[in-house]
Parts: sequence; C-alpha cells; structure tokens
Amino acid sequence: VQLQASGGGLVQAGGSLTLSCAASGSIKSIRNMGWYRQAPGKERELVAVIASGGSTNYADSVKGRFTISRDNTNNTLYLKMNSLKPEDTALYYCNAAIITTGRWTPRDYWGQGTQVTVSS
Repeated sequence: VQLQASGGGLVQAGGSLTLSCAASGSIKSIRNMGWYRQAPGKERELVAVIASGGSTNYADSVKGRFTISRDNTNNTLYLKMNSLKPEDTALYYCNAAIITTGRWTPRDYWGQGTQVTVSS
C-alpha cells in the first residue's frame, strides 16, 4: 500500500491550496483518513481527520479555514486550505487506517509529506 500526497507549494498569506492524497495497492477498505503537519522544530500535529462515514474533526487552529474530504470510490483524501497564514507553513502528511486484502484489522500508513509554505 502507498499513500501519495501532492498539492503543496508556496502561497501568499490569505491564499488557498488544495492537498490530495491517493491510496493505492491491495486495499480492502479504509477507515479514518487524516492530515497531519510538522513545522521545523515542532512536533507533528493533527490538522484534520475524516471517518469512512464522513464525520470530521479539526484542530482549533484551522477550523473555519480548512476543509477535509474524501472520495471513497477512488481512495483519495483532500484538504482544502483557505485563508492561509504564515503559521500554517509545515510539511503536511496524510495518514490512513487501511485494511489490506487478506487482513481483518487496519494498519496505519503514511504519505511522504508535501511542503506548504505561506509567505507574509
């Protein structure tokens, strides 16, 4: 199983970006999917998570600005980021709890990270 994240880049404060994360491989089902981020010198933190049924949870720092969504048909996760701030600058990672073919319990998988840089 692989998670391929994309969509990061350099944007001015107030701008928008949309991240994508495509899961591929021997996937039977995907439970929770989420986005995390890690800024230099800081610990990785949860940004947003979405359950297989669509319920969502957000970090307080991004509520009202970021929207997480998923396409269960294509095993793809998205993060729409609006009103970006310099403090949103970080390496963004996607995460998914995936049940692979032949297994009955989920395992955690991580994407490679995509850099988001917001200039002031």
